[in-house]
Amino acid sequence: MRADEKMLAIKLRKEGKTYSEILAEIPIAKSTLSDWLKSVQLAVPQKQRITHKRLAAAQRGADARRSARLSEVDEHIEKGRKNIGPLSSRELWLIGVALYWAEGSKQRGSDLSTGVMLGNSDVKMIRVFLHWLRLVAIPATSIYFELYIHESRKEETKTFRGWWAKQIGVPVTLINKVYFKKGNIKTNRTNIKDLYHGLIRIRVKSSTTLNRQINGWIEGIVSSVGSGVTGNTPTFGVGDSRIVP
Repeated sequence: MRADEKMLAIKLRKEGKTYSEILAEIPIAKSTLSDWLKSVQLAVPQKQRITHKRLAAAQRGADARRSARLSEVDEHIEKGRKNIGPLSSRELWLIGVALYWAEGSKQRGSDLSTGVMLGNSDVKMIRVFLHWLRLVAIPATSIYFELYIHESRKEETKTFRGWWAKQIGVPVTLINKVYFKKGNIKTNRTNIKDLYHGLIRIRVKSSTTLNRQINGWIEGIVSSVGSGVTGNTPTFGVGDSRIVP
């Protein structure tokens, strides 16, 4: 019986069957099969079939892992939305201050006349900051936009202007200043080819005073954290402040 199984295993192997396919027909230990087949020489077509099967199996595994990761991401997004819930005016105000602290243009000792400017390629960040500007009573007529794109994508300027206008909900005419950056897009960046849309910079007219106010609010955050005290400090008439664990 074993001799018949060995002959069958060798025959299947020479046909280009993989170990998994052979083991599905012959119920033996994989180590035994390996020992039987170690001297079997395969023709090119059979080698190609086995390689193809291995690559296909590896791709199926990669697809399954990617699908699982995407499902996990979706679950965390849904959970995150529930955790955050509706934002109060105070919470949005603090978020905007922190956002500007990280990404906005600051006034320095050598230049105390810098206005409010924030640029990024992240559409969601730009949307949040526009909401924040409305919260602090900046009129839409005081907000304008600049588009920065690599000169290698210059011919797509019209497409990029339209894309950004649609994403942030403004007329395309407001994105009327375009600047071209020299050099090629770095190959280690992920937002290239179809994922690349350039960078939008928001500018606020006559906003040097607002920039100074933002700097004061940043110092307030630093001072509050340093004091080790957590509490409600109503601003904009809103008194709630919550922490979601």
